[in-house]
Amino acid sequence: MRTTTAVIVGAGQAGLAMSRCLTERAIDHVLLERGEVANAWRGRRDSLRLLTPNWQSRLPGYRYEGDDPDGYMTVPEVVDYLCGYADAIDAPVETQRAVTSLQAGHDGYLITATSGRWRARTVVVASGACNLANVPAFADTVPPAVRSLPAVDYRNPGQLDDGGVLVVGASATGVQLAQEIQRSGRPVTLAVGGHVRVPRVYRGMDIMWWLDAIGVLDERYDQVDDIVRARRLPTFQLIGTPDRAAIDLNTLQDQGVQLAGRLAGVTSAGIAQFSGSLPNQSTLADLKLRRLLDTIDTWATDHGLHHEIPEPWRAPPTVVEESPPLTLDLAAGTIKTIIWATGYHPDYSWLHIPVLGPKGQIRHQGGVTDMPGLYVIGTKFLRRRKSTLIDGVGDDARDLSNHLAQHLASLSVH
Repeated sequence: MRTTTAVIVGAGQAGLAMSRCLTERAIDHVLLERGEVANAWRGRRDSLRLLTPNWQSRLPGYRYEGDDPDGYMTVPEVVDYLCGYADAIDAPVETQRAVTSLQAGHDGYLITATSGRWRARTVVVASGACNLANVPAFADTVPPAVRSLPAVDYRNPGQLDDGGVLVVGASATGVQLAQEIQRSGRPVTLAVGGHVRVPRVYRGMDIMWWLDAIGVLDERYDQVDDIVRARRLPTFQLIGTPDRAAIDLNTLQDQGVQLAGRLAGVTSAGIAQFSGSLPNQSTLADLKLRRLLDTIDTWATDHGLHHEIPEPWRAPPTVVEESPPLTLDLAAGTIKTIIWATGYHPDYSWLHIPVLGPKGQIRHQGGVTDMPGLYVIGTKFLRRRKSTLIDGVGDDARDLSNHLAQHLASLSVH
């Protein structure tokens, strides 16, 4: 059995950022990665790009230095970027080391992984929040002739049968897939629930620049009224393209996508049932968009930018049918595939420590669990609203490495 002070489970951006911060504090550690560095990014769909501009790819001691700061990295570019970071910080990564068990020991934790066991005084869980697809239980009632595909398994339209496609979920992934598949010649129906509408560019600047500037991304977990609700908010309807194109329900309808409300269930006869909430959800998204742009305009005026940037503008309201379809017969043969863009959840089946809540999430306060020396990083709104962004894990890692160092110091005193 090998011994180290800290084990980091996972070598994505969160684990690597934590490694850099522990190295700065001279805390010996190892990263155990089930696959290769940036493993969660490998094997994603062909067209995927970051939603954040390249200049926002900032990690402790490392940042994007390319010639396209306003572009959006492709998946291979993200993998290269994170592998370059691992090399630059000389991260002690052991690849092909899937952690199969984490248990409490008499002086810390016992970690069992592929081809090895470790004893560590502290553990940082950086295994990611998107390990398993959230597919509703009623998916089992989808007719066998209709292919049911989690979004994580989608690569490109060529893997789909000819015919109609139902995309369930209208956050970033759902709207991107709806657009791409519709353009491939397959008619798409998009089931829309709660969503967040934002422009790609506003008054000449990327929306992420504005969110960074006005402090939205730095909002802390202990500054919001309802952190549980904040962690459940859907991702922005955004897409990263070389032309910085916008995407929303209006653009999708213009391209031929049929909108429906939230998919509420599928009957035993194969009838998909949609909520009638689409008009209200769209109106709510438009209202929140206007509030955000009003906040940006106020900030720009207060900081003397109002006359130096383009004039304010407002996107037209979302236009939906007065009576969107409430049912769709999946057994009729027109829908050949359902893609579940309904989010993800982490896989903590290897975590044999009583820190999981009723929905399988690690209970924590800003990444600090109630088990001394056990931390989590890289999950949604961990310590800041930007916690799941490449640009956000660095600040979280600095905070948590400080807490971890203080914990170790308290052990040495005793």
